[in-house]
Amino acid sequence: MLKFRNTTALLIVLAAGTAAAETPVAPSDVAPAAGQPLGLGRPALPEEIAAWNLDVSPDGTGLPDGSGDVMTGEEIYLEQCAACHGDFAEGLDNWPALSGGEGTLDREDPEKTIGSYWPYLSTVWDYVHRSMPFGNAQILTPDDTYAITAYLLYSNGLVEDDFVLSNENFTEVQMPNADGFIEDDRAEIEYSAFSAEPCMENCKDNVEITMHASVLDVTPGGEGTEGGAEDAPADASLD
Repeated sequence: MLKFRNTTALLIVLAAGTAAAETPVAPSDVAPAAGQPLGLGRPALPEEIAAWNLDVSPDGTGLPDGSGDVMTGEEIYLEQCAACHGDFAEGLDNWPALSGGEGTLDREDPEKTIGSYWPYLSTVWDYVHRSMPFGNAQILTPDDTYAITAYLLYSNGLVEDDFVLSNENFTEVQMPNADGFIEDDRAEIEYSAFSAEPCMENCKDNVEITMHASVLDVTPGGEGTEGGAEDAPADASLD
């Protein structure tokens, strides 16, 4: 009897499924096309957008009203930043230095600090305000951030100890490496050449060897051979 009941129930389920599959779907039941409202969520409130809209541009766009001086910045810096970056922004352990590094950008191992490398002061203000102190981000008020930024400028010898930074004089501060970057113009200069049909034959009138490979003492020698690349001629040619 139990087997008969199970079989009957299975047949009823299959019949219902077949009938449902054959029933035409009303237009209102069709899933909305991509890009159409789904009826979920709500528009963001102005204060919610403002909470995320924290970025500051090099021209000062996005800076809030406020100010801070070097001496106040030093106090806040020592409390909130010095544990990682050192009392004088020199960096501790593996934490980055924020000051120094002048004249090192052309070296093999340049020291890229706020004073030696960063082109815009807005990057300093924005990063400090958005992401610092490490592990406790966004506890700094705008005035705190202006003060810390002023102290970092002072630590790099860019302002005097009585300097006051504010949203009104912010763009007057010129960073030493502001002209050390070039505009990325590859879209206008290079992309068209790279996207053209490649030349596969007779691409040049003539071809000549302009350089020769030199043995750099990195090629291992054969079995039983001592010296390896040391015994090879120093001006081995590619041709």
